[in-house]
Amino acid sequence: MVNGDPRSLERDPLPEAETWRAITERRERLRTGLTAIYGWYARNASLVAAVLRDAGYHALTSEISEMQWGPYMAAYPDVLGEKLNAKQRALLHLALSFYTWRTLVGEGGLKLGDAVEAMVQAVDSAE
Repeated sequence: MVNGDPRSLERDPLPEAETWRAITERRERLRTGLTAIYGWYARNASLVAAVLRDAGYHALTSEISEMQWGPYMAAYPDVLGEKLNAKQRALLHLALSFYTWRTLVGEGGLKLGDAVEAMVQAVDSAE
């Protein structure tokens, strides 16, 4: 992997979205998923920031990150977005962004759980 240890995903893999399908209550599924994703962002913030930065300018970094992270990132809105309307899906997309996490937690000073709850409430209230 560019900009990091090639074993980083082995040591701390991205959360598996399929495990959340068993959670039938929409808010709880979203809360569980965002908690896992935001926790992963917190543990890997420097790596994610560097890869996202470099992927915008370096084709190989973009290709590698898409191969490694793409399937996970594609599964998140699929699993967490079940039974959401268009407005809620747009807010879910915002909630899943690393930059949203960084803004809420890193720049806004929210604790991880408070950031998750803010985004759960935003998605849920957009009915």
